[in-house]
Amino acid sequence: MQIGMIGLGRMGANMVRRLMHAGHECVVYNRSRGPVDTMVGEGATGADSLQDMVSKLDAPRAIWLMVPAAIVDSMIDELQPLLEPGDILIDGGNSWYKDDIARSDRLADSDIHYLDVGTSGGVWGLERGYCLMIGGDTASVTYLDPVFAALAPGSGDIPRTDGRDGPRVSAEMGYLHCGPAGAGHFVKMVHNGIDYGIMAAYAEGFILLKHANIGSDEHAADAETAPLANRRDFQYDIDVGAVAELWRRGSVISSWLLDLTANALNKDPALDNFSGRVSDSGEGRWTNIAAIEAGVPLHVLSAALYDRFNSRDAADFGNQLLSAMRFEFGGHHEKPGDSK
Repeated sequence: MQIGMIGLGRMGANMVRRLMHAGHECVVYNRSRGPVDTMVGEGATGADSLQDMVSKLDAPRAIWLMVPAAIVDSMIDELQPLLEPGDILIDGGNSWYKDDIARSDRLADSDIHYLDVGTSGGVWGLERGYCLMIGGDTASVTYLDPVFAALAPGSGDIPRTDGRDGPRVSAEMGYLHCGPAGAGHFVKMVHNGIDYGIMAAYAEGFILLKHANIGSDEHAADAETAPLANRRDFQYDIDVGAVAELWRRGSVISSWLLDLTANALNKDPALDNFSGRVSDSGEGRWTNIAAIEAGVPLHVLSAALYDRFNSRDAADFGNQLLSAMRFEFGGHHEKPGDSK
């Protein structure tokens, strides 16, 4: 099957590779020429412009956008006049599902189909495959099934869920038509919100393990320091990297994220290569907005999002104000930052 790919970054290029390995013909375009030349060297057809890409695709065209959410609309604005009725645009990035609904309606006026495909797999997708959460009309999803099947992980060695019999459905192969426009990115939004929460839980647990030896430190005895009840209770120099390795085997909290955590701690036990500034690309915020609108409590996912804000010093002024208030009402002086 023939498909166009716009955006050859960390994921887009590997998705092209996976598609070509499965025998699909890929026409590729990127704003900078270097990635296009690389993919041409591996068997793809290069395009010099959006017009050139459209001209090299047979109708009905299928064009996959793998670009940041902030430029999807401008990319669609450029593409729409070049397309014909029956063509299909696929947004495989992390867009807000409400934007997908608006885009689908707008493109429908020109009889152009729009699919939103939440794509999970990251830099490991070439090897492991991509989990695909798809929104849009059934006919377009069915037409592109060979593409989705090639990108998805397949059943692999994962045992079937108890009670599932008969032929495997697409969800068991790693891709699912979740519903009409926006449904794919809605499911991916929640997926990423959960991801925030899981990562935060691991991080908090390992913080406590790392501080299990605070009883060995000197602790000030003053009005500004909460006393440590019994220093003998915290005399454990725990190898957190070894614990991560341990939990990978037989533990109820084992997961691929824990595998990656163990890998990171093995390469850089003190994590000196990281400052601790944690970005959020939108999905965590959108998950919490959706929860508020639906009246659904998301205690863990909202706390995980706010923790990311805090990592970027967003709470500094508030913390300064807390210190100022303590000084005003009680004359409390701040202690040096490294004090226990």
